[in-house]
Amino acid sequence: MAPRIGVITFPGTLDDHDALRAIRLSGAEPVSLWHASDSLDGVSAVILPGGFSYGDYLRCGAISRFAPIMTELIKQAEAGMPVLGVCNGFQVLCEAHLLPGALIGNDVQVFTCVDQALTVESDRTAWTNAYEQGQQITIVLKNGEGRYVADAETLDRLEGEGQVVFRYAGSNPNGSYRDIAGVSNERGNVVGLMPHPEHNVDPLTAPGLDGVGFFSSVLQQLQAV
Repeated sequence: MAPRIGVITFPGTLDDHDALRAIRLSGAEPVSLWHASDSLDGVSAVILPGGFSYGDYLRCGAISRFAPIMTELIKQAEAGMPVLGVCNGFQVLCEAHLLPGALIGNDVQVFTCVDQALTVESDRTAWTNAYEQGQQITIVLKNGEGRYVADAETLDRLEGEGQVVFRYAGSNPNGSYRDIAGVSNERGNVVGLMPHPEHNVDPLTAPGLDGVGFFSSVLQQLQAV
């Protein structure tokens, strides 16, 4: 039986269907999860997709963090369930304190949409084991508040513990500290990044297939359990 991977939809989510499609193309079973539910419906992994949940009111991800489904998500993530936050999903994970740091407005003061080069800094997470450390990939990036920030102590700890998962290669599109594009928790089961791997899984809709590795990574891990 194929592993079941859930995708949470909040009011204002945009990329849930793209994430569900990417899961299906990887060979796993996609499961739609509603923000108001208190159950994860027995899934083995969860993706928090991009968009503008709750209209980004108050602060990006700040309201979604208190959605009923987040109580169970936080519990399962802390127990080791693989969780991926993409763009707005990354913001939610930071607001929920499942990941360190915060995302603020781009230093260029405009919404950015580009095919972004990334360097894989860690291949030891549930979502990146199909890549090689140092590998350069290209993933769609689209955000207005994607600048990753944290205090120097936190940044040094992330660097020292291998929790920086991706860096922007070439130009830094949003002013993120130390060119950080994605980070993980200490255990490596929770990963957040601003670029959108779900948009790079089919040559019909993207210039390359570099996003496939996210889904094959977690599928491989779940099948090995």
